[in-house]
Amino acid sequence: MNDISDTSPEKGYELAEPLRRAIGERYLTYALSTIMNRALPDARDGLKPVHRRILYAMRELRLSSSGGFRKSAKISGDVMGNYHPHGDAAIYDAMARLAQDFNVRYPLVDGQGNFGNIDGDNPAASRYTEARLTEVAEALLEGLNENAVDFRENYDGTLTEPVVLPASFPNLLANGASGIAVGMATNIPPHNIEELCNACLHLIKAPNARDETLLEYIPGPDFPTGGIIVEPRENILEAYRTGRGAFRLRSKWEIEELGRGQWQIVVTEIPYQVQKSKLIEKLAELIQTKKLPILADVRDESADDIRIILEPRSKNVDAEVLMGMLFRQSDLEIRFSLNMNVLIDGLTPKVCSLKEVLRAFLDHRREVLQRRSQHRLEKIDHRLEVLEGYIVAFLNLDRVIEIIRTEDEPKPVMMAEFELSDVQAEAILNMRLRSLRKLEEMELKREHEKLLLEREGLIDLLESEEKQWQAIADQLRETRKKFGYKSEGGARRTQFAEAGEVEDVPLEAMIEREPVTVVCSKMGWIRAMSGHIDLERELKFKDGDGPRFIFHAETTDRLLLLGSNGRFYTLSAANLPGGRGMGEPVRLMVDLPNDAEIVALFIHRPGRKLLLASSKGDGFIVNEDDVVAQTRSGKQVLNVKGDAKALVCRPVEGDHVACVGENRKVLIFPVSELPEMARGKGVRLQKYKDGGLSDARTFTLAEGLSWKDPAGRTRTETDLAEWLGKRAQAGRMAPRGFPRDNRFT
Repeated sequence: MNDISDTSPEKGYELAEPLRRAIGERYLTYALSTIMNRALPDARDGLKPVHRRILYAMRELRLSSSGGFRKSAKISGDVMGNYHPHGDAAIYDAMARLAQDFNVRYPLVDGQGNFGNIDGDNPAASRYTEARLTEVAEALLEGLNENAVDFRENYDGTLTEPVVLPASFPNLLANGASGIAVGMATNIPPHNIEELCNACLHLIKAPNARDETLLEYIPGPDFPTGGIIVEPRENILEAYRTGRGAFRLRSKWEIEELGRGQWQIVVTEIPYQVQKSKLIEKLAELIQTKKLPILADVRDESADDIRIILEPRSKNVDAEVLMGMLFRQSDLEIRFSLNMNVLIDGLTPKVCSLKEVLRAFLDHRREVLQRRSQHRLEKIDHRLEVLEGYIVAFLNLDRVIEIIRTEDEPKPVMMAEFELSDVQAEAILNMRLRSLRKLEEMELKREHEKLLLEREGLIDLLESEEKQWQAIADQLRETRKKFGYKSEGGARRTQFAEAGEVEDVPLEAMIEREPVTVVCSKMGWIRAMSGHIDLERELKFKDGDGPRFIFHAETTDRLLLLGSNGRFYTLSAANLPGGRGMGEPVRLMVDLPNDAEIVALFIHRPGRKLLLASSKGDGFIVNEDDVVAQTRSGKQVLNVKGDAKALVCRPVEGDHVACVGENRKVLIFPVSELPEMARGKGVRLQKYKDGGLSDARTFTLAEGLSWKDPAGRTRTETDLAEWLGKRAQAGRMAPRGFPRDNRFT
C-alpha cells in the first residue's frame, strides 16, 4: 500500500501548490480578464470589446449608414454566435445604448423603433427594433480592409476579429466611457468633436503643448443632454492634467412670465445620465415633505424636448434662491466625476491626462496611416507588375498569340522568351480578347504612369514623419468638417457659467407669514388652527383627552418641545397639521419615545435663556440657540438617569431663582449661582431628605414672588428674606396660601 504522505516524484505524486498562491493566481487572471476584456476602453478607438464586436458584426452584415436596417435580434445573435459568447440581452443592451442620443454624444448605431428614453424606460425587445451603422461608426471602421490593424481569432478559432478599430474619429473623448473593473474604474465624459480635432491639430504642431494651452481648445465636456458646467476653470485644468476630478453640472432654466406678475420656472435641459422621471419624483417628494416650502408644484410638460415646470409658492419668491436650493437638494445639479483610466495599447491600464489620451489617439492614427500606406504600396507594386506584363504582350501581340495557339504549355515559353514573371504570364493568359483593342493599350499606359506617381508619393510619405503628420492633420480637418460645429447636431450643447453661491436662506424667508394657534393635547395630539383664536375658547378633543398647551404663533415660527427624557425636539409651525380635525400625534413628527412625556412646548426665541431642572433637583441655564435640533431624533440637553425626569423648562426672566420641593419647602437664590451650559446634568438647586423638586422659576426679587391661591387670585409676596439663601440649601416651608399642587403657576 502506497504511503500518501510521501509526495516524491519517484512515487508518481506532484507537489501541490499552496492554496493561497493558487487562489491568488486564478483571481489575478480573472481580474486582468475583466480589466482588459470587459470594463476598460482602449485609448485608441475608445471602445470596449463588446462595442467593437457589435460594430464589426454590423459591418459584416453590410448595415451601412445609407443602407437598410436589420432586426436587432439578428445583429445581437450574430455578435453572440461569432465574436462575443455572452448573453444576448447584455449585447442588445450595449447596442441599444450606442443608439441613445441622450446617452451618447455621437451615436454609433442608428436605431429604428423604441430604444428607450430619458425617463429611464427600457428599449423594446430586440425582435421589434432595427438598426444600422451611423456615419460616425463608419469613420471608426474605415480602413479595415487595408491591413490598418491586427486581427485575431475569435473565441472558437473559426473567424477573425479586429484587435482595435482604425478609428479616424477620436471616439474615447468624443463619446466618453464608464466601467467598473476589479480594483479600478473609469468614467470619462463626452466632448465636442470640433474642439477635440482642434486640440489634436495643435498637438501635431506643438507636441510639447502645455495642459493650459489644450484647455483653450477643449474648455470642458460637452454632454448630449446639454446643461451648464459651473466648475471653476482651475479645477477643470487640474482634472484634465491629472486624469481625475469632477465637474459640477446644472440644469438649464428660464423664467416664463404668465402675466399679472405671476411667473414660473421652465427647466429645458437636465444633467447627463439623470433620469427625468426620478428627478420629478424627487422634486415632488421635496414638496410633499415640505422641505422646500417656497416650491408649490412641479409638472412634466415634456414632449420631444425637456420641459419641466416649477411653480413657486408666491410671486414674491426669488427665482435664483429657489433654484439655488433645488440645486442643493435634487439632481438638478450633479457632480460628474472624471477618471480617465484607459488601456494604453490595449494592454496596460493607466490613469491618463487629457494630453496623454490625445497623444495615444494620434500615435494610433500614425500607425494606421503607415500600415494602410504600406498595404496600398504592395497593391500598387502588384498591379504595376501586371501592367508591365500587359504592355509587353501588346508590344509583341502577334508572337504572344502564336505561342498561345501553338504551344502545349505556353506559360513557361512566354516567361522564357519575354522574361516575364509567373504573375505577369498568368495575367496575360487570363486576359480577355476584348482587351486587345488599341484603346486598351493607351489606357494601360496611362494607368501605369498614374500608379507610378502614386507609388512615389507613398514612398515619400512612408519615409517622412513630417508628411505623415501632415496627412493626419488633413484627415482631422476632414473629420472636423464632417462632424463639427456646422454639421447637424455638432454645435456645442453644454455651456459654462459661474456657480454664483446661494446664501443659506432661513426657513422664515421661504414661508408666507400667517397667524396660527397651536394646540397640543394631554395625549400629545398637535394641530395648528388658522388665525389667532380666543385661547379660552372650548375646543374639541378625543374622548379622554383634553388641552395641555395652547398659544398664538405664526407659520414662520419654530417650536421647541422638551420631553421628560431631557431631549429637545424642533417643529415647524408651517408643517403642523391643520385645525379641522384633531391633529396628529406629535410622536409621528419627532422620535419622542412612548415612555417620555411632553414637559414643555413653546415658540423658539433666538438668544433667549432657559432654566432647566430635573425631578431630582439638578439644573442649569441654557441658551435657547443651543437646544435647537436639526433632525427628528432631537438633541439631548438635560442628562437624566434612573427614575429622574426633566421637569422644568422656563424662560429666564429676573435675577433670582425660586424652587419648591415636594416637601413644600421653598428656597430662593440668585440666578448668578447657576452655571450656563449647553448640555449636562447641571448642579443641585435644592437639598431634599425625601422626595424631589416640584417646581422652579425665575423672577425679579424687587417685584416679589407671585402665585395663584386656591381661589384663583394672584398673590404676590415681597418680603422674601425668610426664604433667601444659597443654592443647594433645604429652604423653609412655603408661605401661607401657597398652592397645594406645589406649583408657582
